[in-house]
Amino acid sequence: MRARADVARVRAHRASARARTTTTATTRRPSRARAAAKTSGAATAKAERLDALLSRLGLTSRADAARFIAERVVTTDGARATERATSGKLKARAADVRVDGETLEDVDGLLIVMHKARGVVCSHDVREGTSVYDALPERWRRRKPSIESVGRLDKDTSGLLLLTDDGALVHALTTPKKEIGKWYRVKTDRPIPRDAVEVFASGELTLDGETRACKPAVCELMDDETEARLRLTEGKFHQVKRMFAFFGCTVIGLHRESFGSLTLERAGVSEPGDFKTLPLDFDFSEE
Repeated sequence: MRARADVARVRAHRASARARTTTTATTRRPSRARAAAKTSGAATAKAERLDALLSRLGLTSRADAARFIAERVVTTDGARATERATSGKLKARAADVRVDGETLEDVDGLLIVMHKARGVVCSHDVREGTSVYDALPERWRRRKPSIESVGRLDKDTSGLLLLTDDGALVHALTTPKKEIGKWYRVKTDRPIPRDAVEVFASGELTLDGETRACKPAVCELMDDETEARLRLTEGKFHQVKRMFAFFGCTVIGLHRESFGSLTLERAGVSEPGDFKTLPLDFDFSEE
């Protein structure tokens, strides 16, 4: 009864709003959502302590840097460094450093797209079980700052997940102001009422415990009445599940299909557990 009454309230409110204005409503297009990456080459051009550089990129710890330099062939400007370089506070530009003849990877930061499998968590806490970070190379897991997920997917949710060690990029990709759309495939325990399409699109649905209404969301009902696709431009706590719970539906399956313009297929990570790197300035805008 509550859902039915609230649907009527939403409809009445929208009718009243239309009566107060003669302005034709237009759909607000998503703002251009290019990733706000660091200035290209900034970290490569900046000189920093060699031990700090190697530690930041996860190749070794600062405490073990001297041994790493002694055991590996580390060069700066073509000259081999020695373990005494760490005590002498040798500084070098990342572009000039080689380890065993190879250039340093992802100096300016990492952006990773992963096909998250069900049953794994987006947490560094080992007490929570198998984590999405467990699949990453050890050197990536040791990077400073650490790699974090761009938003979280619940343990029982699968699909497209982004990870990065760039805090500014996390903010740029998660702020609702950017209106980057994420599409989800939803499976519920009972038929989804057709009223859900209108209510989700209204921008007037306020979830329990919230004071601000959800942003307008696109809902497409499938032939199977217990399935739908949902496009969100924000990420409230357990938002998809709470939105469908408003209509008495329990979400029993949830899969993120896309993040902005990026899909699992386009990224080439079609199988659960697959991941690959993306350019830091990847353009997520939907055009």
